[in-house]
Amino acid sequence: MSSISSIDNFLVAPGTSTSDPLEPQAARLYVQHERVKTEPFPPVRVLSPQDRKRILVTGGAGFVGSHLVDRLMLMGHDVLVLDNFFTGQKSNVSHWIGHPNFELVRHDVVNPILVEVDQVYHLACPASPPFYQANQIKTIKTNFMGTSNMLGLAKRTKARFLLASTSEVYGDPDVSPQKETYNGNVNQTGPRACYDEGKRVAETLAYGYLYQDKVDVRVARIFNSYGPRMNPFDGRVMSNFLLQALRGEPVTVYGDGSQTRSFCFVHDLIDGLIALMNADDNEDSAERDYNIHSPVNLGSEHEFSIRSLVDEVASVVDELRQQDGQERLGAASPEGNAKSTVKINYLPMPVDDPRQRRPDTTRAKELLGWQPQWSLRAGLKEMARFYLQQIKSGAL
Repeated sequence: MSSISSIDNFLVAPGTSTSDPLEPQAARLYVQHERVKTEPFPPVRVLSPQDRKRILVTGGAGFVGSHLVDRLMLMGHDVLVLDNFFTGQKSNVSHWIGHPNFELVRHDVVNPILVEVDQVYHLACPASPPFYQANQIKTIKTNFMGTSNMLGLAKRTKARFLLASTSEVYGDPDVSPQKETYNGNVNQTGPRACYDEGKRVAETLAYGYLYQDKVDVRVARIFNSYGPRMNPFDGRVMSNFLLQALRGEPVTVYGDGSQTRSFCFVHDLIDGLIALMNADDNEDSAERDYNIHSPVNLGSEHEFSIRSLVDEVASVVDELRQQDGQERLGAASPEGNAKSTVKINYLPMPVDDPRQRRPDTTRAKELLGWQPQWSLRAGLKEMARFYLQQIKSGAL
């Protein structure tokens, strides 16, 4: 297979650019994997030996990790996935099992591993508040010991290293939007501290290896992301709202819904991660006080209140229901009435839950030429279709 031009069987998702033939394939792999036992592997690029890299993705069976694996495979690289399946799902990458460019190893990064690689994407860590709050010690160990092990591997193999950090390092911010220079407002002893502080110490470790051992380090601070394969039971707002609306259940809102978030579709996020990993310093980098080794926010600058998100989710689900000939949900309403069957169940705001979260993405634009392309609605439709398919198949 000499090229990836034969993609007639791969549909283009709404909002996806067709300028790169990899895009329509990556956009539909989350449905293609249901048929892998009867269909061939998706076509991948064939790279020359000097261009093909051996790339390690920790947490590669997770939500973001599996989409990253898809893109790297389609690009023609050799991909090694490490995952302990604590939150990751083998089904997220099962469509690549058996491909000569792909390896999947059950491994917990708190234990060292000896492999030879050119790049390391370190994504391993529970990112869902219910998961990491129920497993606080494991979360801290993953962030500290796991990151230390992967940085040691990068040092030994002279691999480029990208840490998937988080907007949680900013805590409950008192400035908006959050620039990378903002030091945050974090409760070091609160219920979210195992994740927030764990990622902060992971960043500190990464920069220790950069300054002392000259490891080529990149740090991505990832803001709220969403898309197909997101665990429907991970307690995050997007998965909660969509699953509840699709099932016709009351939508759970914590607080009064006035808190705000920005949401980045997973394909845009993957674009940013790959761009950051492969970027070199621009000629004008000396004129700035930051460079490609500095932390970089990856997220959408479009801000939405949680209450307005309920309305958008209800509208998207209505559209899908109409396409299936089902009854409309109607506009969201706290009480529910003759014009609306969507109810909102208001619960108290969790401790340390941020009131506002929105990135300043100037660095990403200037260093990487990156900014999100997917609209919230287009991304919601893709995610809703994925959940609806799982509901119809009995998986949910």
